Amino acid sequence: MVLPEFVVVLCTAPPGEAEAIAKALVDARLAACVNVTGVQSSYRWEGAVQSEPEELLIIKTQQSLLDTLIARIKGLHSYETPEIIAMPIVGGYTPYLEWIREETT
Repeated sequence: MVLPEFVVVLCTAPPGEAEAIAKALVDARLAACVNVTGVQSSYRWEGAVQSEPEELLIIKTQQSLLDTLIARIKGLHSYETPEIIAMPIVGGYTPYLEWIREETT
């Protein structure tokens, strides 16, 4: 199986924490861009349904950096089990994809 060159990674974090994670990922060149937006999350945790405001990070990076990016997020994140989900980018505007490549190491 051939892996995609680029991925979008989704991660949720408590309000306020997401911006620090985003900055750290871009500073380390693990992400070319991170969008942060507010969301309301409903989920089951430890047997009970929870509903909390969170911030969603939309992270653009190279597939080859995914393991390092996940490790960095886990080191910065306060959640015991943070949401970190990667989705392949199967196409897009070529200059933007080239920019992702140039801005990440």
